[in-house]
Amino acid sequence: MIDLQSLAIIAAALGAGALVKGATGMGLPLVALPALAATFGVAHSIAIMCVPLVVTNAWQVWRYRQARAGGDMAFLTPMLVMGAIGVAAGTWLLTTISEDAMALGLAALVLAYVALRLFSPSFRLTTVTGRRAAPFVGLAAGTLQGSTGLSAPVGVTFIHAMRFDREAHVFAVSTMFLLFALAQTGALAAAGILTGPRFLEGVFALLPVVLLMPLGQKLATLLSREAFDRIILAMLCVMAAFIIFGALDGRG
Repeated sequence: MIDLQSLAIIAAALGAGALVKGATGMGLPLVALPALAATFGVAHSIAIMCVPLVVTNAWQVWRYRQARAGGDMAFLTPMLVMGAIGVAAGTWLLTTISEDAMALGLAALVLAYVALRLFSPSFRLTTVTGRRAAPFVGLAAGTLQGSTGLSAPVGVTFIHAMRFDREAHVFAVSTMFLLFALAQTGALAAAGILTGPRFLEGVFALLPVVLLMPLGQKLATLLSREAFDRIILAMLCVMAAFIIFGALDGRG
């Protein structure tokens, strides 16, 4: 039976991640997983995250569903279809390609985009370019999700480059995360990693998420467009740092 200290760690980690998720539409696993992994291990922590990731992203897709009405969202369908194919391909690639090499290349791409945005603030992908690139980006993001468990650096970087307003950005990012979370949940269950007790821990983890994610959403209304952009860029840098340190630690 899970002890009170473990429950407190789950509540604190998921609560902090929920605040960031509510404000930016991303960041729940980025904030929560390191704290959880230190106590439960990586595989166990990922299993705990399944329920919160599916529920929070489904909620945000519903909350910001009006953003779908815009023609700018046309890129999502080809991106998600190819992303699903990529998840399957990435699972196969997991046993054939060096994860560390892939991770370091991924981090370099993310940092290059951040540098581009800092030195060329007006850079953006047009709607036409976004539609043309979406299938390839979806395939890459899905492949990385299947092979490394990380799709955000590619997917969020691409969506952020299209320079949507906050509501459209959160809708697009949450839709992508929801698809990948559902695919990964099935894979973890099939592999025996997502067990009954871990599923229940994930259900418990919803409590701090439900309480604190709306607070993050309210705090986000106080942010200007410029502040929101800076937060996203900062989170991309943090993700890149986690990827680099994880890869170098694996080599060591």
